[in-house]
Amino acid sequence: MKAWISMLGIVLLVFLFLGRLLIVMRDSDEEEPAPEPHVPVVEKLSNVWLIEVGEDNLLLYRDGVEESYDYGTVEGALYQPDWSAREQVADVILTDGRVTDMKLLTEKLHGVILSADEASVEVEGYGRLPLAEDYKGYRIYSTPAMCSYRDLAFGYDFADLVLEDGEVCGILMVREETMDAIRVLIKTADYAGSLHEELVITADTDFVLRYGDYGQETEEMHAAGEEIVIDRESGYFSGDRVQVRPSVLTGKVILKNVKRSQGTPGYRGHLELIRDTKGIAVVNEVSLEEYLYSVVPSEMPASYSGEALKAQAVCARTYAYGHMQHAAYPSYGAHVDDSTSYQVYNNILEQESTTRAVKETYGQLLYTEEGALAGTYYYSTSCGVGSDANVWKTEAAKEITYLKAEAVNETLMQEKLMLREQRQAQGEAVSASTQAELGEYLREEEHFADFITRVNEDDFESGEGWYRWSYEVEKLSAEHIYEVLKKRYKANEKLILTLKKGEYISAEPQKFTTIRKLFISVRGSGGVADELILETDKGTYKVISEHNIRYVLCDGETRVRRADDSMVEMPNLLPSGFFVIEAGKKNGNVIGYTLTGGGFGHGVGMSQNGAKTMAQKGYSYEEILLFFYEDCSLRSIY
Repeated sequence: MKAWISMLGIVLLVFLFLGRLLIVMRDSDEEEPAPEPHVPVVEKLSNVWLIEVGEDNLLLYRDGVEESYDYGTVEGALYQPDWSAREQVADVILTDGRVTDMKLLTEKLHGVILSADEASVEVEGYGRLPLAEDYKGYRIYSTPAMCSYRDLAFGYDFADLVLEDGEVCGILMVREETMDAIRVLIKTADYAGSLHEELVITADTDFVLRYGDYGQETEEMHAAGEEIVIDRESGYFSGDRVQVRPSVLTGKVILKNVKRSQGTPGYRGHLELIRDTKGIAVVNEVSLEEYLYSVVPSEMPASYSGEALKAQAVCARTYAYGHMQHAAYPSYGAHVDDSTSYQVYNNILEQESTTRAVKETYGQLLYTEEGALAGTYYYSTSCGVGSDANVWKTEAAKEITYLKAEAVNETLMQEKLMLREQRQAQGEAVSASTQAELGEYLREEEHFADFITRVNEDDFESGEGWYRWSYEVEKLSAEHIYEVLKKRYKANEKLILTLKKGEYISAEPQKFTTIRKLFISVRGSGGVADELILETDKGTYKVISEHNIRYVLCDGETRVRRADDSMVEMPNLLPSGFFVIEAGKKNGNVIGYTLTGGGFGHGVGMSQNGAKTMAQKGYSYEEILLFFYEDCSLRSIY
């Protein structure tokens, strides 16, 4: 039996060996599988900027980055590019990451850019040209940078447009030159809207209406005082726009049915009327300096001292020039509008004192240490301290270091002047002082409460009515606060938060009927209210930013009592975010509250009433500006 089992085992091993041998022999007889054929990876780089076409590779710029690509082979030979193709827009074909073809886009046009939007660019003499979906914009006059239609200089011919199949596929910003004219969108009566239903136009001199298709325009002369009525259906709109121009440079175009505080406004420069689907847009192109003649008296009382008015003129010019570089209304080719959204223009009649301030600061702009235009923000009145740009809760605000939360008083002014002299003489860095550090000190609730409830005679504005104020809401309306909270949530849902599971998240507020707690939980630099907590019967909410807090706590009925005991209506917004809250409670619920505050405005940049007092005390406009905009400098652009 054992022998038999052993024999079976031997036979089984033999079979296994023979089977394995047959498999090996069969596999050895089969051919090796053919490798998969290589499929080239082909990629098209559209509308790129060619920096250099070298012997071995191509250097190009796209999406903000310089990239280098070697040449590939085409039909067995190394690709030979057009060696003269540098500094052109092109479509580049890559095969397996190497350049194998290139199409230069050489059709270009040049002209004054009148307007632009996401669909087209309007060029004087050519009309409206469609903008390709994959267009690219390049700033090529300095370090290469990407740009878009929004960066075009409207009213100027600083750019070339690259065309392909009738579409703009490339924008080349070729140069940056001084701009001396600004384009202002003129709003309707009382600034109610941007588009006019009808316009009644005349001028104080003879004037010309120019209209019709490009190259076939008609010029129509009219006498001074003659009125022309234009609506959307007017025959004057046979072309894209109508131009109204006085016959002499000192003439003014008058819009009879546009009302401002001064009455019926007249406009220097010329007007352009643009028909829109819902009305007529009016753009006033005027010299920047003449624009300021009407801005400065609208933004600061003409009775203020000359040095304060000059400081205001520089701030206004710098602010305007920044928008001339980055237009607010590209679809109309307008840099700004004439309302409080930018700078109020032509609301108050031109005044000799403000015109003189503009002329005596002719062309002067304020620049940062890095060479960029300064953000020359300003506001009415400080409470003895300012804040910084973080009040606006933007990412860019974190990089603005020249706007500081500091005391606005005589002691700090003298200290800054002394330290500036030392730095100029010895190269010493300006060191911080107790007054300069006041902004951080006032973040603490008890420190700020002590500060805002007393008067510091050293403060430049201690005699101003808005220096201190109070606001007493006797009967809180939870319904009103809820409605305002909803509106602010819709405006920016990131700044109105709801407490859920121990964490504040963005969520639409739920209707509540009672408020149990009301307090400032976080103060920004300078003590400005930065976060407000509302504990209600339906949840706890956090309101972020001084602007939102000023909206939420303004009941629309209570009047503000100023330091001089005058009473002022506040229909929508509290005077400032510099205040402390004292809540009145009954049965555990807030039934009213009293605010003790100071200042008028956001508190960032130059205090206009602070500048007024500084000028009265003999400080120059340069000293005033360098007090509020630290480490900045004045330069003339002309």
